[in-house]
Amino acid sequence: MRFMLAHPAHFIALGQGSGLGRIAPGTVGSLWGWLTFLLLQLWFTPSQIGWIIAGSLLVGCWACAVTAQHMRIADPGHIVWDEVVGIWLVLWLCMPMGWWGQLCAFALFRFFDAVKPQPVRWADQLFKGFGWRGGIGIMFDDLVAAGCTLLTIALWRHFFF
Repeated sequence: MRFMLAHPAHFIALGQGSGLGRIAPGTVGSLWGWLTFLLLQLWFTPSQIGWIIAGSLLVGCWACAVTAQHMRIADPGHIVWDEVVGIWLVLWLCMPMGWWGQLCAFALFRFFDAVKPQPVRWADQLFKGFGWRGGIGIMFDDLVAAGCTLLTIALWRHFFF
């Protein structure tokens, strides 16, 4: 907790504390992202949420790079801002949908992010290290996981609805 509050980048990258758990921090961070997206919808229009996501991507690259550097780990599992922004992107582009649809989108995103099938594995290995390259790398594989999730949902909707 002390580390998270020591620097604004830590607070952002650790998902406002959602990534501090010992068990499945990425899943908890994604759940936090789902909840915060539902709250964002109460106060912002879809276009405003799009701008929030775009800004969060840029801020996330910085925050993840700084936090990873301070943790001395290239891609720490406790950094979950990438999951938060990834699930925001999926939900933003898929809404409106009911609870079951959101749960399926969440499960698909977690599958692609955790299992890392191609091309997510490629994206995960593309940018490694510290500094700006590491920050982009932490965020990039989750964007690709979000893209795979969106493609799967689009194909599902096209062929079955």
